Amino acid sequence: MTLSDKIVPVEALPRALATLARPIVFTNGVFDLLHRGHVEYLADARALGGSLVIGLNSDASARLLGKGEDRPINQERDRAIMLAALEAVSIVCLFDERTPMALLEHVRPDLYVKGGDYDVEALPESTLVKSWGGLSRTIQLRPGYSTTRLVDRIRAFKP
Repeated sequence: MTLSDKIVPVEALPRALATLARPIVFTNGVFDLLHRGHVEYLADARALGGSLVIGLNSDASARLLGKGEDRPINQERDRAIMLAALEAVSIVCLFDERTPMALLEHVRPDLYVKGGDYDVEALPESTLVKSWGGLSRTIQLRPGYSTTRLVDRIRAFKP
């Protein structure tokens, strides 16, 4: 399987999902400037099931999150390729909306995972996943790792 094979458009999801080992774990995010915190989080998420599907915010979707006009720094295709290169990742699927609700309906994962900085029970995504018998949980984040912190360090650097 090539890196591009792991990047699946929504219309091809049914066929791709049928080949995945269960249980299917789903997480989502922008994953701009991939760093150690992301990689360890995704490895932890994958360890909870047989496959890991990532809902990746498209560039347009990421801008809806209010992270700044210059974000994401890496374009969606570049971010998708970086994620697809990770052993823990089974499928990457872009979504254009502010939240992955529509994508979750297509994937119907067994487990929805978010970072420990979220109150997962308060998320509408969790309610949706529970509607078909799925579960939701958080994964503890690694302190000191965030894209925003990395961007700030880069901007502050003075050689």
